[in-house]
Amino acid sequence: MASTQAPITTLNELFCRAIVADKSGLLNFKRGGQWQALSAHDLAERVRAATLGLYALGVRNGDHVAILAENSPEWIIADLGVLNCGAADVPIYATQAPKQVQYILQDAHVEVLFISNQAQYDRVRDVLPNTKLRAIVAFEPIHASGRVLLFEELLNWGRAAASTEPELYETLSRSVTPDTLATLIYTSGTTGEPKGVMLTHGNLLASVLINARDSELNENEVALSFLPFSHIFERSTIYLYLHARITTFLAESIDTVGANLQEARPHFMTSVPRLFEKIYARTVEKAEVGGKLQAALAEWAFDTARQWARLASENKPIPALLRLKHRIADKLILAKWRAAMGGRIRVLVAGGAALPEELAYVFYGAGLPIYQGYGLSESSPTISCNNPRENRIGSVGRPRPGISVRIAEDGEILAAGPNIMRGYYNKPDETAAALETGSGGRVWLHTGDIGHLDADGFLYITDRKKDLLKTSGGKYIAPQPIENALKRSRFINQVVVIGNDRKFPAALIVPQMDALKSYAALKQISYADARELLTNPQIIDLFERQVDKFTGDLAQFEKIKGVALLEHELTVESGELTPTLKVKRRVVDEKYAALIDRLYAEKEAQYAAAR
Repeated sequence: MASTQAPITTLNELFCRAIVADKSGLLNFKRGGQWQALSAHDLAERVRAATLGLYALGVRNGDHVAILAENSPEWIIADLGVLNCGAADVPIYATQAPKQVQYILQDAHVEVLFISNQAQYDRVRDVLPNTKLRAIVAFEPIHASGRVLLFEELLNWGRAAASTEPELYETLSRSVTPDTLATLIYTSGTTGEPKGVMLTHGNLLASVLINARDSELNENEVALSFLPFSHIFERSTIYLYLHARITTFLAESIDTVGANLQEARPHFMTSVPRLFEKIYARTVEKAEVGGKLQAALAEWAFDTARQWARLASENKPIPALLRLKHRIADKLILAKWRAAMGGRIRVLVAGGAALPEELAYVFYGAGLPIYQGYGLSESSPTISCNNPRENRIGSVGRPRPGISVRIAEDGEILAAGPNIMRGYYNKPDETAAALETGSGGRVWLHTGDIGHLDADGFLYITDRKKDLLKTSGGKYIAPQPIENALKRSRFINQVVVIGNDRKFPAALIVPQMDALKSYAALKQISYADARELLTNPQIIDLFERQVDKFTGDLAQFEKIKGVALLEHELTVESGELTPTLKVKRRVVDEKYAALIDRLYAEKEAQYAAAR
């Protein structure tokens, strides 16, 4: 029998439907080392209190409220309170540089700021006087200059308002329409200053409902959430979890994901490829600690998983011998890997960056399927995604229902649909450059990504348009496919391909230090410290051979002809990565300019001497 419920048109209605019936343990989080739970009833009461507390604080429809905090139930309650009040929230990464925090608060005209704790306040204290903030609401008690309202105080204001004006919450919540601005998401800014992406309730809701159909989540399942809510990927995922009424666990941090996986035992988790790379690298390292036999067995099992996955993922016949090998590999190695990840994973979703194919195959072959998707903040974020019914490894899936994709003459991907942003806040020129009105008034988003659609409609991403390198000989090189190929090496942790305006491409590599130290011990290479190890000619030779091994099929002009090893990992805190873990190539070029110049000078001298 068809449902008689009216269609959901705003995020407020989505939340209202999600909590219409109580559910214990809807939202789970750790405090003092112990898991605690919020029921649907508890969450609804706190969101109502936050909404009315914000209204008592003077927040009105159309205002902007910022959230600068790590993931927590308070983050979610604050977000939903802002939305139900008719305002738009402005999430700020907990690791965002203070000057960028100042810029965002100023650009978005923020007057009320939620902040997590004393450490976060101390980090940005000096820039706050340069903004127009009139109120700060702290999730935890903090010492600060001026009036700071505790989150619990705000909730109590709201509870008092609810007792005197029982209809106010519904009035505020229902005043919101699909066209009401829900959020300003400031792009992570690999180039230039951040831009505020304007997303409406209708934009975000379209993305959530599309993903709800693909994921096939049900309320008996469990999800683990750890990506920052300040990023649109996890923010929309949290709305998805609420819509599906599934039990959601909030991971304590990226460093505790391994332990939290075993505690929560999720069926579903979203991530960026970097985490999956770390999980696999850690699994390989554990095998190597067990000795040469265990390491060789693990390598055989993972290779068998890849072979099996290449056929199984395309529904091709699997030879009897490979089926037998895969069963043995599963019993000896792969089943233990699944158990280490909780034992119940049904769906892993990767977004935010390219997922290396070899990594996707080994996870798939281990019974931990990763479904790669694609989108941007500007598209709320979903444009395309693989799913359990149709999964083509190497692609980012077919465009989702209701979303259209076309490829421009220069290879750029354009997308249109109900999920596409309204524009960039206070930036009409940038908005005009990003949004193109086509025939029939349809608005197309210029994604800035280069790609193509195959004959079956699956989308493939080649690279970022702005990331393409151009050699001094005029040849264009897409660095990401080369970087993903190199990451297949067990010795390579991170890699950045360079070569803009140079005669040939080269690579800056951050080694997997545990694997490298094991190799040094095997080859009896002595060294005093990491720097001496990374400049040892035998080690440089190892990495040059690894580069040749994993990129042998490249065109001659694409081949890496120089390697430099970096002692420290590229991080968000050091400014080389965006909060979504994309490489800031311009920053890397500037920071390692001397090393890069020396590398090219040495290689060019070698080539000149050889001629």
